[in-house]
Amino acid sequence: MDICSLAGLAAAMVVLALTPGPGVFATVASALSSGFRGTLSLIAGLVTGDICYLLFAVFGLSMVAEAFGECFIFIKLGAGAYLAYLGIKLMAAGPARAESEPTPSTGRSYASGLFITLANPKVILFYCGFLPAFMDLGALTPTGIGLAALTVATVITSVLCGYALLASRARQAMTRRHAVGAVQKTAGGLMIAAGLKLATDVITE
Repeated sequence: MDICSLAGLAAAMVVLALTPGPGVFATVASALSSGFRGTLSLIAGLVTGDICYLLFAVFGLSMVAEAFGECFIFIKLGAGAYLAYLGIKLMAAGPARAESEPTPSTGRSYASGLFITLANPKVILFYCGFLPAFMDLGALTPTGIGLAALTVATVITSVLCGYALLASRARQAMTRRHAVGAVQKTAGGLMIAAGLKLATDVITE
């Protein structure tokens, strides 16, 4: 794992992380509804899912990872339904006070992020199909594996935290204009969109 390989991996991860998908939608929606800090556990779950698939690819378990992804069809539907439920609940709720920012369960938020990534077929395709095409994963040393995992975690965390920070600042600006209800409806709509995205990925596979 030389500098060029790390740079190539980092560039690929930036493209993957920036591409809108269930993870990005869920991150933005969480930041709009719960603020930046309330989104960190969700981001941690999303990153953990990526690290899991990276390790699957490194240790030659791509077939297991693909089968693992197929077994998650019901979890995909469940995660999608849960996100849609949260979105509908948020949109139906009355405007909350700005000073009473909701604090979601850390464990539940982390699990949601983890399942969103594990159930995403695009993530499986990237790590088990695309990544081995330009990087010799079998030749990685333990140090190289650690560097690759650190690169993946750093890039994805940075990109998603950027999304969360922008959404959180937009939330604060709208809150100061007494538009809490609009913020909640926007966050609810994004959660519903993320849920539908997961569900449609299952249907179209």
